[in-house]
Amino acid sequence: MPNFRSIRFRLTAWYAVILILGLGLFGGLVWIEMQHRLFDDLDLDLNARANRFEQYFRSETAKAPKEQLSDELEEFCQGLPAASYVSLRGDRGFVFRYPAGGAQPAGQARTIHRSFAVGGENFELDVTVPAGEVVHALDLLRLLLLSLIPLVTLIACAGGYWLSRRALRPVDSISEAARTISIENLSQRLPVPDTGDELARLTEVLNSMLARLEGAVKALSQFSADASHELRTPLTVMRTTADLALRRAREPESYRRSLEEILAEAERMTHLVEELLALARNGTAAVEMPFAATDLRRVVEEVCAQMRGLAESRRINVRVESDGRPALISGNAPALQRLFIALVDNAVKFSPEGREVLLKVQATDTTVAVSVEDSGAGITEEDLPHIFRRFYRAQGAGHGLGLALAEGVAQAHGGRIEVKSQLGAGSSFRVIFPSREVRLDPAQAQAGLERFRKSSG
Repeated sequence: MPNFRSIRFRLTAWYAVILILGLGLFGGLVWIEMQHRLFDDLDLDLNARANRFEQYFRSETAKAPKEQLSDELEEFCQGLPAASYVSLRGDRGFVFRYPAGGAQPAGQARTIHRSFAVGGENFELDVTVPAGEVVHALDLLRLLLLSLIPLVTLIACAGGYWLSRRALRPVDSISEAARTISIENLSQRLPVPDTGDELARLTEVLNSMLARLEGAVKALSQFSADASHELRTPLTVMRTTADLALRRAREPESYRRSLEEILAEAERMTHLVEELLALARNGTAAVEMPFAATDLRRVVEEVCAQMRGLAESRRINVRVESDGRPALISGNAPALQRLFIALVDNAVKFSPEGREVLLKVQATDTTVAVSVEDSGAGITEEDLPHIFRRFYRAQGAGHGLGLALAEGVAQAHGGRIEVKSQLGAGSSFRVIFPSREVRLDPAQAQAGLERFRKSSG
């Protein structure tokens, strides 16, 4: 039972319809052309016979008496092709028929009529020949066309079905190979047919898509494993601390220290979960993130106000400097706040007590840059290329989600982050955005969102 919805069947059906229409049009034109040609040849022959008869009649009328005219005309007509019928009538009673006393041919016939005058008398001439042979030839041609067109169509459709099956065989191979690929074996690839046609290009595109999916699944698996590991550590500490505190009776101060340790680990886990949620939210809603005119200086000042309590608890001064120029960009204020909170939190966390974290806002005609400078321990050259990877630990410090989030937000805004660091002298994170006057083309903006999705998802 054929699959009527398959490409193979539909190709064959369309091929059959087009072929039938084409052959029908061709057969009809051939039959019409043959009909015209045969009847035109017959009319030319009739005209020639009528011309010869008229010329002979004129010449014989001038030199032969009327009593012998009919005999002369009959003798002339005997020289005409067989089955010719000639009828000549004059308005003064002259009548001539050939064959004498014969009737006009029955059935299909072709007649030419001509009027002329000789010696003051008007004559009507009819020359007729049977057209049965022409009609029979046309009928035979029509029968041949009507019988051959279905036969040719049937043979052509069978050949077309075989050719389409052969041409689509690589699709079956690709489909069978695709069915075997699942989440467990994403490294497997589809066989690329050695044809260089559209199917080969489609297979290459599908293989590149599988490679991207494999990378995404690996990144997701690694992310899940890292997140599980990071969440397990504070939970283990909390459980161990509580278990030790409950094993025997202790002094109130000992219970207080245990609770403080549990609280610190709970705060660490809360901060980690919030960053995980921010990454997941940005990864799924990056395209829907609304952009508007945003004053970066105001965003930075609001971030400093939010982080001032944490900085004061560590006796660190957070300060903002600006060159006074407008710092407008096209951006999303909540996302930008998360970016700078992550950078300031990182700077405060690794700055010694009594030091300062400085935020500089600088604007040019084409860019707006914000620098976050600290005087902490710095980052080694080996760690510097990897600090924006999730859960990367530089010298055992931090889980690395904050910097991964910051880089994703910057890329989504068409910006970039530059890092300079020196061991023992501190680090400087410089975020550079295109100013609001600089219009990014849609392709560049879409590329930034794609980079944001990749970094966030």
